[in-house]
This record gives sequence, C-alpha cells and structure tokens, in this order.
Amino acid sequence: MKVPGAPLGQRGGVDAVRVRLPADPEGVWGTVRDHLVARYGRVVGVERVDAMFAGGEFVGVDGRPVVPDEPYTAGRYIWFHRDLPGEETVPFEVGIVHRDERIVVVDKPHFLATTPRGRHVAETVVARLRRDLGMPELQAAHRLDRLTAGLVLLVVRAEDRGAYQTLFRDRRVRKEYEAVAPYNPGLALPVTVRSHIVKERGVLAAYEVPGAEPNSESRVELVERRGGLGRYRLVPETGRTHQLRVHMNALEVPLVGDPLYPVVLDDGPEDFQRPLQLLARALEFPDPFTGAVRRFESRLRLSALG
Repeated sequence: MKVPGAPLGQRGGVDAVRVRLPADPEGVWGTVRDHLVARYGRVVGVERVDAMFAGGEFVGVDGRPVVPDEPYTAGRYIWFHRDLPGEETVPFEVGIVHRDERIVVVDKPHFLATTPRGRHVAETVVARLRRDLGMPELQAAHRLDRLTAGLVLLVVRAEDRGAYQTLFRDRRVRKEYEAVAPYNPGLALPVTVRSHIVKERGVLAAYEVPGAEPNSESRVELVERRGGLGRYRLVPETGRTHQLRVHMNALEVPLVGDPLYPVVLDDGPEDFQRPLQLLARALEFPDPFTGAVRRFESRLRLSALG
C-alpha cells in the first residue's frame, strides 16, 4: 500500500514523525491513546502525550486532530512533530560548492551532523539548508560523520534520490580524504589497510576483529611532513563507520583531535577550537542521468598544519 503524503509541513526544516499503528493481536490497545502512551510514555512522559492530544498535535491522513479515545485501528497512519532536543549551535557555516536543478554539493563543517537523528535534529546540514535555500525536499544521498568536515552530496528532488544513493551503494563514488596525524618515520607508505571492523549500537568506538574476513579497505599515502606531523591522503574502498579513523589508529598514527581513537575521552562540551583533523576532500562519480563524470573538491582546510 502506498504511504500517504504527510498532512503536516516541516517545522524548522524538520519533517513530522510518521507512525503506522501496528497489529494488535492481543487487543491490548483499545484506543489510539493507549498505544501512543505505551509507545512514547516512557520517553516523554504520559503527561506530555496527553498534552499533545489536548493541543491537537496528533493528526491523521486528512490533517484533522486525532481524538485520544478513538478506537485503535491497525495500519492507520498518524503524524506529529516531535519536541526538538536542546542543541548547541554549531558556529560554522555550510558552504555551497555546487548547485543545480538536481543536486547541491556542500562543505559540511566539523561538528555539524548531516541528517536529523537522535540528539542532532535542527543543527544538521539537511535541516539548515532546507530552511536557508527554501528546498523542503532536500535530502542527503549519503552520510558524513558529524566530527568530519568536507563534501556532502544532497539531492534536490525526492524522485532523484534513489539514483544518487545507488552510486554510493554500488561503490561507484570515488572518495578522497585528507587527514593530519603524527609522522612515523618507521611507517612504510603508501599502504593498503584491510581489516574486519565492527561497530556496535550504543558503543562509541568501533573495533577490529583479528583474523576475521576483511570488510573494510583503505589506502593511506603521505602527502607532506611538517615536524612531528604528517598530512595524509586517505582513499577508502569501503564505507564502514569510523573506518579511516580505525585504520589510522591501527597504523599507530591516530588522527589529531580524535576523541575516540586510541582512547575514548569523557563526554563533555564541544571544543570548537579542536576539531578532528579529517576532511572529505573530493567526490567523483558518473552522473546517473547524463553519464558525465563529475568531480567536486572541498574548499575547506584542516587547521593543524595551517
């Protein structure tokens, strides 16, 4: 069954939450309120759920407020706007590298998340640009780690998103990164690192499994040396979470400013003066609509080497 369009517009560049009421084989939810209290009561509190009903914040497919004592109907769609978390403003701009009728390529600053998720919703690339550019359908074709700066490809129209996402899924996008890390004269470069990386939900740092079949591959090259630091070119062949950070740490040259590798630091206020020294420098791919090879390069610079 086709999912109906949202009856609620965006709020601050953030989509409304869509809920499809699940099957209730044991008949424990007599009313819509029963289910939403069971689903969200522990998260936001029963009082907040009731306040949202009273304020008409839960709506059905026709945009009309849902009444709390309406009989429960499995399969029904309901929308609402979530309460946004308190977010610290990231004091850096999103730079526009390229813009046309299909895509927007931007330079994401350090500390700014790519897409709304978890604790980062309004302070994200997608939400900011939807507001600033007046493009409500704008979506990211891929994700870039929040602490990493550099190029992100966004799609203007929803119907085009799948074509660009497929490029990333099929590894047809060449990515080049730049990093600053300690210089180790005993490290023979260039080198290709292959390992099996695991990232568990709820655990901050990923880890390698010795002897397991590799699921990640990165090429590491030294570009220049300045004193005890080196500037490196990193070319990932796969896209595991934290892959480049894990591989550089495995080579015993962890990235400057990395709060997770080799040691997970205590969580605290963001230090905007000490960003992770990792930059998504270039993206190159065949355009899925024209076939032309497109290449974009970041205009940002890592601060550790000036």
